[in-house]
Amino acid sequence: MTNSVRVERTGPNGSVNLARPDVHNAFDASVIAELAATFAGFDREAPTALRAVVLAGDGPSFCAGADIAWMRAAMQLDVEGNEQDAMAMAEMFETIDTCAVPVVARVQGAALGGGMGLCAVADVVIAESGARFGFTETRLGILPAVIAPFVIAKIGETHARALFPGGRRFDAARAQRIGLVHELVEGEPALDAAVEAAVADILAAGPTAARAAKAIVREVRGLGHGSTKWHTARVIARQRTSPEAQEGFRAFAEKRPPAWLPDGEA
Repeated sequence: MTNSVRVERTGPNGSVNLARPDVHNAFDASVIAELAATFAGFDREAPTALRAVVLAGDGPSFCAGADIAWMRAAMQLDVEGNEQDAMAMAEMFETIDTCAVPVVARVQGAALGGGMGLCAVADVVIAESGARFGFTETRLGILPAVIAPFVIAKIGETHARALFPGGRRFDAARAQRIGLVHELVEGEPALDAAVEAAVADILAAGPTAARAAKAIVREVRGLGHGSTKWHTARVIARQRTSPEAQEGFRAFAEKRPPAWLPDGEA
């Protein structure tokens, strides 16, 4: 492991910072491997041990996509070598997408190419209003292939068809309109405050309920109506009978904070 990714923990919260500000946090093989390993580790943690993760980038940009030097080296590989390279990136995005822990992305400066993929696999995306976005791969003669499944699930086919081929950069307001970004704020102090508020919302929810609520969005994707009915009924039945739900309803009836709420958050 290198120092390309910095992981910090504060109580039940975690943060993952891309730590290559000199190249605007562009991906290379080490970043991909570290992100995959980090989020795979998060996925194994108990719901009460890790309840929210903030994904951010050091310096002026969130993530400017793939590192040009790394891509130039990949150009020298044969088709099989490039497939292995691309598969490692695809598995990294899938690991973040399927991670049980809710993920909040803090976006400033630029989110381009693979940075758009990170936005797509985060659950909550909060951006500074001056941030710029773009599926810029075609401007280099390649295409946004690996991120496509995650991005299309997030913004829909119509926006992907409009934005993928030309590679034009666009502003944060358009990113919000198409569903890639959920909240816009002015300035980085406001960005930090909005991220803290999003994390506080997650911490206000029951730890297993928050994870189950995240998971059900993915679980019902592609299911038929009948299968969806049975699956959702089973999920809510299990949660209703859990100790967490019993505590939540008791706390509500007794007009007190539930036991899972962090100290000082009542």
